[in-house]
Amino acid sequence: MLSLTIKEVSLALREGKISPLELCRKCLKRIKKTQHLNAYITVTEELALKQAEEAESRLLQGSPKGILDGIPFAVKDNFCTENIRTTCASRMLKDFLPPYNATVVQKLLDQGAVLVGKTNMDEFAMGSGSTDGVFGPVRNPWSYAAPYREQSGAEDDSEWVITGGSSGGSGAAVTSLTSFLALGSDTGGSTRNPGALCGAVALKPTYGLLSRHGLIPLVNSMDVPGIVTRSTSDAAIVLEVLQGRDLKDSTTVQSPTSHAGFSEDFDVRNLCVGIPKEYHAPGLSQETLAQWSRLADLLEGAGARVREVSLPHTQHSIVCYHVLCCAEVASNMARFDGLEYGHRSTEDSSTDAMYAASRHEGFNAVVRGRILSGNFFLLQQNYERYFLKAQQVRRLIAEDFEHAFSAGVDVLLTPTTLSDAASYSHFIQEDNRTRSTQEDVFTQPANLAGTGRTPHGGTR
Repeated sequence: MLSLTIKEVSLALREGKISPLELCRKCLKRIKKTQHLNAYITVTEELALKQAEEAESRLLQGSPKGILDGIPFAVKDNFCTENIRTTCASRMLKDFLPPYNATVVQKLLDQGAVLVGKTNMDEFAMGSGSTDGVFGPVRNPWSYAAPYREQSGAEDDSEWVITGGSSGGSGAAVTSLTSFLALGSDTGGSTRNPGALCGAVALKPTYGLLSRHGLIPLVNSMDVPGIVTRSTSDAAIVLEVLQGRDLKDSTTVQSPTSHAGFSEDFDVRNLCVGIPKEYHAPGLSQETLAQWSRLADLLEGAGARVREVSLPHTQHSIVCYHVLCCAEVASNMARFDGLEYGHRSTEDSSTDAMYAASRHEGFNAVVRGRILSGNFFLLQQNYERYFLKAQQVRRLIAEDFEHAFSAGVDVLLTPTTLSDAASYSHFIQEDNRTRSTQEDVFTQPANLAGTGRTPHGGTR
């Protein structure tokens, strides 16, 4: 039952083949069984059972709230959830209880979906492995699959692979069958990367299509709520529920008039698929390249027109992203001063000393490093050289995408990561910035441009 799609389990609930309470209990039992994955920071067992009981009552009366009524879901721990701990996997917010729900969370609850927990992540979503949070790293569920153990020769629990990040807990939650969908956030690939490495479908919607209200910000101009599911049709169902204008987020846009539903018999013969030549990047593994080529051949064989396109400023995108990301991080992290909310140090020799100690104790080295870099880029003598120049390059990157789509290309087919999931022991040999640069090379251009993107786990 836990491996069904959203559409299938929704039908089973309505037909009485399983009750919301039974389904909820199965998911909660599965969460306990897979605790070694460290996918969840907070499990909302009591709340989930209450919500499932209410859903069961509605279904018995024949008045479900929507297709998601009674279906368990999980939320990355940087989305505000009313009176439920929201930590961003940081000591800075270890006891933060938001007084409201993020808009996307509220929309799922309004549909009758059942919240089973808050998922693990990199601290303040700064990372690409879900290894740098205060609650410890997330383990990829596939690490414990027999084929992987045989192929890798792993004999004990010490050799496991990462989930990708920073929404690794959400990717692991869906793949390990503890929830039918999960929310992630995507600033430079943080939803798509775990989707690819965990074997799930992960959608980064176009900027503005989903509300950011209640998503604790990393980079306001790039942050997008992401969707993790087990199938493309499931992602389309969730997107239709979540999209639309929100008066609490001025960057949102009206939903497209066309129906967001996914057709199982979609005809690709009228589709033009672009293959960006610049994505044949250094470090791209032969296995990933082979999968990329295989998919292009499959689409062409099904009747789609596949042609090479150019996104000439791709080579500058990762540097541009780093500058703009750090600059906005420096601005957004300024609010965590230990005074109004968040961790406060016991240092009381002066206000300045309390500020400094609170931030040093509350943030890990990765966050502190990005704040320092951002403040450097924003110094008066550096502002034009770094920040403004990066904004100009960002416009060129966005224009590359616009030119490709205006030339008749409907979709771009690209890799998500350079290779498959690295072992944890190998991944931590390099620092966070180096790893993020490597893992985000294919994903962050879409955030800079504001376009939507969907990786499928089997294609990396």
